[in-house]
Amino acid sequence: MRKSTTLALLAGASAMLAACGSSGGILGRDRPDEFAVQRQAPLVVPPDFNLVPPAPGAPRPSDDAASEEALGVLFGGSAPRSEVETSALDRAGTAEPGIRTEVGDPQTNTVAKGSVTRDIVSAPEGDGQFAQAVIPEG
Repeated sequence: MRKSTTLALLAGASAMLAACGSSGGILGRDRPDEFAVQRQAPLVVPPDFNLVPPAPGAPRPSDDAASEEALGVLFGGSAPRSEVETSALDRAGTAEPGIRTEVGDPQTNTVAKGSVTRDIVSAPEGDGQFAQAVIPEG
């Protein structure tokens, strides 16, 4: 019993010591060379650096540009709509201003879409901590 315990401890210690080696081996991987760092060129102010001081009370020009740029990146900017999309939007018409409150009203007549849609609409609000997904077999 004593020899097997000693042998097991010796094998474990040698395995841990072997893991400290840097000779590649089975677990070896390529690592970046921390001494191969290149210096970046210093920042230089252009010689024709003409800035106009902002007018008092004027909106900041960079705030709108950033939000418009983000919308352009997310939604593709002002790309022309296809004929199908234009036709669908024309048929849909414009939405009424209070449509969201009317849809949530229990007195609103709706078309029955099945039990799944009813379960989704009637689900209690929450942060999803106790959410479950059930896939029906069929």
